[in-house]
Amino acid sequence: MTSAPKSPAPSSGDSPRGFAFAVSAYLMWGFLPIYMKALSHVPAAEVIAHRIIWSVPVAGLILIWLGRTGDVLAALRNPRMLAMGVVTAVLITLNWGIYVWSIQSGHALDAALGYYINPLFSVFLGAVLLKERLSRAQWAAIALAVTAVGVLTYEAGRLPFVALGLTVTWGLYALCKKRLPIGPNQGFMLEVLILLPLGLGYALWLGVTGAGHFRADWGTTALLAGTGLVTAIPLMVYANGAKLLRLSTIGVLQYIAPTMIFLTAVFVFGEPFGMARAVAFPMIWAALAVYTWELVRQARR
Repeated sequence: MTSAPKSPAPSSGDSPRGFAFAVSAYLMWGFLPIYMKALSHVPAAEVIAHRIIWSVPVAGLILIWLGRTGDVLAALRNPRMLAMGVVTAVLITLNWGIYVWSIQSGHALDAALGYYINPLFSVFLGAVLLKERLSRAQWAAIALAVTAVGVLTYEAGRLPFVALGLTVTWGLYALCKKRLPIGPNQGFMLEVLILLPLGLGYALWLGVTGAGHFRADWGTTALLAGTGLVTAIPLMVYANGAKLLRLSTIGVLQYIAPTMIFLTAVFVFGEPFGMARAVAFPMIWAALAVYTWELVRQARR
């Protein structure tokens, strides 16, 4: 099969095609809680197993169309790259697990909070691990986010573990993924291939013991099989859009998904929005406004 035409090299401006790709990906991620809520009767571990299993054929077909399967085969034969792939695979599995559990168990607001905080955590990681210099505005945004977490911790008497778990796992995943010397689409395929034996083994064990939900009824079976599409498609669409957009544009667009999760949690799932959240969320939004303003200012400069 002939390979698809190569994408144009990213420019210093924004491509309408890249904008369409990125917005589409964030909208798909924004609607994902409704999909996962429909699988609330299936344990999170089983859902994750099927996300892994059904992502393999979807990602594989896309790579075949792109003509990039050779990169994945080369990565599987490279011990260093394989070890890095194991690290990113573990991190994305933990992130998926926390996310699915949070949606199923009535903690979608915590999931939204986690993904709101994530860009600020990534900036903090850059300062601590990569010795990147932060502006006063960026430090102010991080301080606001930390204060908001403190408010929620004081009100609940414990740390918001779901939000922090999503923030830390995704932030570390993004950091490690950035160092993986392979394209994002190929990297995702490498990760699900690494995870496939575990996911397939667990799903087969559930089927043999009669504890599995696959083939329990046609609706559940279709939803579990569809997890491959709702997992792989947004990631790959985003990967192709991000390289055609400026970092400042991505910085603004990335709030689409957590905002949709927030609105879904409050108005569709009916999760309580108490006083602590009424204080903490505006603080997070203010922090993100400061962060975004600084990002755009730096891009213009």
